[in-house]
Amino acid sequence: MSQRPRLHLLRLAWLPLCLLLTACHVDMYDQPRYTANQPSELFADGRAMRPPPANTVAMGSFDDQSAMFTGRLNGELAVELPMELTAELLERGQTRYNAFCAPCHGQTGEGNGVAAYRGGLTVPTLHNDRLRTVAIGYYFDVITNGINRMYSYANRIPAEDRWAVAAYVRALQLSQHANADDLNPEERQQLP
Repeated sequence: MSQRPRLHLLRLAWLPLCLLLTACHVDMYDQPRYTANQPSELFADGRAMRPPPANTVAMGSFDDQSAMFTGRLNGELAVELPMELTAELLERGQTRYNAFCAPCHGQTGEGNGVAAYRGGLTVPTLHNDRLRTVAIGYYFDVITNGINRMYSYANRIPAEDRWAVAAYVRALQLSQHANADDLNPEERQQLP
């Protein structure tokens, strides 16, 4: 058998496969589906469109250069939280601080955590004058990028939680350096 008839038979063998594949496309293309705002009996609320999942960001609206993700506003360290300060935020910050920061910095931020004690590290206290007066964006920046022997926690702690930790560190500092003159008379009576 010559070369030419073999090629012809090979081409004919591919023909049924090609026809089969084109038929599959039509079935998949014409399958039943819902369009936007169409009613549906499948879901309890009667809508075919599903609400977006929590924390969904619309396309084009995410700004990774905002103060929320950089800790900076116009190139300078942020001096205010980019979110509302609430009791829930401070509780979340305390939880994250205890999990990630307290092993080195200690429960009160004195730099006397278990890793500092056993590892022979010199961990700075969060209560020195320089760190008490620095912008709150500094803490976000340090948690995000690390400093000296402290590595970055950007991959371990989400941005919102890094701000919560920064707020909690500020609350720790205030708790250790509160001035009794700033208290109202009822609060002063509660002092020992």
